[in-house]
Amino acid sequence: MHLIRLRVARLRCLAQAELELGPGLNVIVGANGAGKSSLVEAVHLLAYGRSFRGRVRDGLVRTGAPDLEVYAEWWEQGRPHRAGLRHGGQDWEARVDGEPVSRVTDLCAQFAAVTFEPGSHALLGGGGEQRRRFLDWGLFHVEPDFLAGWRRYARALKQRNTLLKGSPTSHLLDSWDHELAESGELLTRQRRAYLSAFEPVLESAALALLPELGHVELEFQTGWKQSEVGLADALLLARERDRLVGHSTVGPHRADWRLGFAALPDREALSRGQAKLAALACVLAQAELHAGRRNDWPVICMDDLASELDPAHQRQVLGAVLGSGAQVLLTGTTVPESVNSLAPPHRLFHVEHGRVSGPEPGAATGHGV
Repeated sequence: MHLIRLRVARLRCLAQAELELGPGLNVIVGANGAGKSSLVEAVHLLAYGRSFRGRVRDGLVRTGAPDLEVYAEWWEQGRPHRAGLRHGGQDWEARVDGEPVSRVTDLCAQFAAVTFEPGSHALLGGGGEQRRRFLDWGLFHVEPDFLAGWRRYARALKQRNTLLKGSPTSHLLDSWDHELAESGELLTRQRRAYLSAFEPVLESAALALLPELGHVELEFQTGWKQSEVGLADALLLARERDRLVGHSTVGPHRADWRLGFAALPDREALSRGQAKLAALACVLAQAELHAGRRNDWPVICMDDLASELDPAHQRQVLGAVLGSGAQVLLTGTTVPESVNSLAPPHRLFHVEHGRVSGPEPGAATGHGV
């Protein structure tokens, strides 16, 4: 998958920006606050339907503007595609290949990107919701029936929680417990299968970046004591507690996964630097697994990589990713030394005061698509 054109309007400090991107490395430089991260954020919006930096009301729409728009054109497996995304009020609106779609997820299903940015270390050190989203994004792109099953579980959970806030009869709860258990068991099987496929790919990526930590240990927590009881029984056992607190306390919505290393006994915490490298290993492993399942690499976005990794790790990561044939969007305050030392063909863009110039003459190569 290669982005060939990205157009962004009224996103944070960006008034209007358009980039014609190359299939390999694309470097975007600018001062802090100039808007380079917002370009990566725009790509992330197309792939996830949300920002990695907060909600719309947290300043995503440019101050004083009525809306924001993102438009992209890309090639996937020899075929051209285009899509647009707009937020102008309460809801997102999306179009894919010229046709409106009813849900933003219909756009996200067509466009794949992974992002490593300064907040990515929270994937391992933050709450479980981010790790569930990471896991479910991978499933969303490789399991055709995943989204329907996930929505079925989410709908049943919402209905059960609504009942629990009132004074539900046991008969009504029995009905939704059955629906929740059936859809939740399926969701859990899919998540477990994905993590089983993910683990050896992650092992390879982690050993390359953190060889001193040894073998990777991946633990899946289903959201209830699955080794002891099925989800239907777990829901029944938790019913009185759930009535008291007013929501469902067991189930896949509380699932999590944990990453450990053989050289860190008793789940000893990673240093901040190790956490960044481990999170990057997860992102790159997910991209590689996606490529293996879909026969096409997602776009790989790396925001401010030079501030997150030392030059040796930068060279290692960029060399491996570019060697795979993936397209990379890389931002920084200057062109990282790792780019100059690798000397790959690349396109260079400058962002200043919310506007983009480039690619510079001599830095560009043909699209190759």
